[in-house]
Amino acid sequence: MFYQDLLQFIFAGLTSGAIYALIALGFCVVHNTMGIVNFAQVDFVSLGGMLLYSALFFVGWPMPVALFGAIVGVLIVAMLVERIGLRPARTSDPLVLIFLTIGLSIILRGSMVLIWGKNRMAVPPLSGDEPMRVIGATIMPQTVWILLLTSLAIAGLGWFYRKTRLGLAMRAVSTNPRAAEIVGLSVGRVRMWTFGLAGALGGLAGVLVTPITTLSHDVGVLLGLKGFAAAIFGGFGSLPGAIVGGVGLGLLESLSAGYISSAYKDVCAFVVLLLVLFVRPTGLFGKKS
Repeated sequence: MFYQDLLQFIFAGLTSGAIYALIALGFCVVHNTMGIVNFAQVDFVSLGGMLLYSALFFVGWPMPVALFGAIVGVLIVAMLVERIGLRPARTSDPLVLIFLTIGLSIILRGSMVLIWGKNRMAVPPLSGDEPMRVIGATIMPQTVWILLLTSLAIAGLGWFYRKTRLGLAMRAVSTNPRAAEIVGLSVGRVRMWTFGLAGALGGLAGVLVTPITTLSHDVGVLLGLKGFAAAIFGGFGSLPGAIVGGVGLGLLESLSAGYISSAYKDVCAFVVLLLVLFVRPTGLFGKKS
């Protein structure tokens, strides 16, 4: 029984940890290119679920098409956020831009309230709800989809940064924006696509998590804060750190809820996070300035 319970808690931790990792990756992608914290990332998660709901029940698309359409929709909105909300700012001060993302986050959340209302909604799982037995533990098909699609997204992100022209351009801009502009790269366009990539990661997290939780305009707030904590845990700006931090935070939550109390799962996870930062302020994979 102990072995089965442990496996159950591990699967639950991996499920939530995968969602945190996707959100943390979105934070790191924007930070690496622009040097800011994009607090609108939390609303990209909510928007992904909202667009999935509309595509399924208002437009009538099948689940695979609705899922893809929701992610693309969040990507477009994120690009518009950068193009309309941030680029016109007459300053490059990171603190000012961070406050702008907070304001844009409030606008996005208010827009979702106007369009979809404040009522809680439900989205069906990607494929059935019949539980499966894996090595003595019971898991839902949605958990398998979360782990599979998150793994594919991480692998695709690594390929994108190493093998595509846009990915290489993003790496160049993150290293030295002025030098990238001198050699002919459009820094503004690269930053817009960076926001789009972060939005796609947040939208993917939203469409994957909403079938196992209630859907509302603010569902991404707590998830986004935990994704932000995961990014700090792994080392803010480090993509491998975001993955390890997200999975680690999810496992800490699940194991503490299982063996201590569910009332203290957030406390235990964040206490461990603080202890790690006391010993290594840059996080697990962060580099010293």
